[in-house]
Amino acid sequence: MTAKIFQDTGWHYLTPIWQGEREIIQQGLPHNKLAPTWQILLLGDGSPTRHLQLLTGERTEVDLIEMSNVGMDLDNAPEAIQLLPGPRVRRQVWLRTASGQRLAYATSWWPANYVDKHLQNRKIPIWSSLSGRRTELYREIWGIHYGKSAFLESAFNHTGAFWGRYYLFWHQGKPLTLIYEVFSPYLKKYLGSESIASPYI
Repeated sequence: MTAKIFQDTGWHYLTPIWQGEREIIQQGLPHNKLAPTWQILLLGDGSPTRHLQLLTGERTEVDLIEMSNVGMDLDNAPEAIQLLPGPRVRRQVWLRTASGQRLAYATSWWPANYVDKHLQNRKIPIWSSLSGRRTELYREIWGIHYGKSAFLESAFNHTGAFWGRYYLFWHQGKPLTLIYEVFSPYLKKYLGSESIASPYI
């Protein structure tokens, strides 16, 4: 994939079939709707980069797709973007194994004046950048989605629908970045099926 494709079309979000907001996130979903293993990945407050590495046994690496200034534009992002002071920078990446298997797609938005401080190396995972500097963080998950994206079907080489989520990182009581992630169905190899019963339709 080339950066130009993303610059022309913006970022890639799911068209939701089902979505859950913060109340559902707090209580979790019935296990016949979303398997416990997938709930740990989607609703847990740990590092997905670390989780993916533990699942696959390979180092999680980043392919940087794009970083661009979006200014004060809300960029069709989740509503939590309004908590981030502008102007803003948008970053898009693939998370993949060291051997090249794509595991997730992520878009993040940053206040422009935070980027150089917190993302000094643009080509490593966000968690690696922040934890390497021992930045104290709180991950607040705002929503999860189950939905479709023709682009991500092609990029993951899997038919949809896909599970995704979005969350804020807080640092010293202030929102640091908003992150939107979509996970590849390839992860069923490690996590099993997402649901015991039929998925949301």
